[in-house]
Amino acid sequence: MDAPKKNIEIPSNLISNIFGKLDEHIKKIEMAFKVTIVNRDESVQIMSTSTASVGVDKAESVLKKLMLFAKKGETINDQQVNYLIAALEDEHFEQIEKINDDTICMTISGKPLKPKTLGQKKYIDQIRNNTVVFSIGPAGTGKTYLAMAMAITAFRAGQVNRIILTRPAIEAGEKLGFLPGDLQQKVDPYLRPLYDALHDIMGPEAFTRNFERNLIEVAPLAYMRGRTLDNSFIVLDEAQNTTPEQMKMFLTRLGFNSKAVITGDITQVDLPDGKLSGLNEAVKLLDGIPDIGISHLTSKDVVRHPLVQKIINAYDKQAAKTAYKQSAKVNRPTVYKNNKRITYVRKPKG
Repeated sequence: MDAPKKNIEIPSNLISNIFGKLDEHIKKIEMAFKVTIVNRDESVQIMSTSTASVGVDKAESVLKKLMLFAKKGETINDQQVNYLIAALEDEHFEQIEKINDDTICMTISGKPLKPKTLGQKKYIDQIRNNTVVFSIGPAGTGKTYLAMAMAITAFRAGQVNRIILTRPAIEAGEKLGFLPGDLQQKVDPYLRPLYDALHDIMGPEAFTRNFERNLIEVAPLAYMRGRTLDNSFIVLDEAQNTTPEQMKMFLTRLGFNSKAVITGDITQVDLPDGKLSGLNEAVKLLDGIPDIGISHLTSKDVVRHPLVQKIINAYDKQAAKTAYKQSAKVNRPTVYKNNKRITYVRKPKG
């Protein structure tokens, strides 16, 4: 029985973009779906390395999406190829090409800033359609960067009068000791990622000008207490490190014509042992309330180096095993032998 195969017509001017440097994109697709892909003029042939046709069909779907991106003038990169392969089973896979139609704003270098995954597109839409949005997901999913882009877009359009960016000042597992300087110099190390995003999107000069006019405010969360924030776009970053009391304090600062985006990764809580995360509690309490959106990003939405996605998946797998063992300890049977108690824990599968 011959191995299944299919031909796709791809214009010759798109081949190099789709195939990638030294055919690196095609090699990823071949490895993922166990196929061989050969370019013959404007006809690309996909051949299965087995008697199953499912790999050929999947490779065809990914190649067709890449062709749509290339026709729109997009430069295909590793992240797009990896994402298409990972998202193939997503029920909204057919809508992926619409992601590139949504330009949030232009960076200072003139580059259009767009969502890169379906999860990011849903996140952006939630910010547009709700007053308060919680974004929960692992590192590298664009939670903070996209929130900053939406804040700057609203500010430029005159929808809000100022941007307020805040973070809880919690060390990530290490003691930094006494920091010299005035208040701004003391908190700058905690807020540096927010400055970096502002400089990248708005530019250092525009940021400095608006910062000096107090139209952009960057401050630790503790300095939000007692304020009412009207006509503002507020971003609370690293919200997993807030206590329930701090989260309640922040959420009740919201004034008229304001919008708040709260971002965090609940797998990276740096609070002291025994302290409950305010982000975790808030999401449970506020889920389902109108005008409050909750966006869950996953490792599929990671837009950093491809290795980051694998690292996150490895940690998630380990966390699942740990949770299973803890659950088994609570529910494990008790067996007595020679008047001595013996407990058994089943080993998790995989």
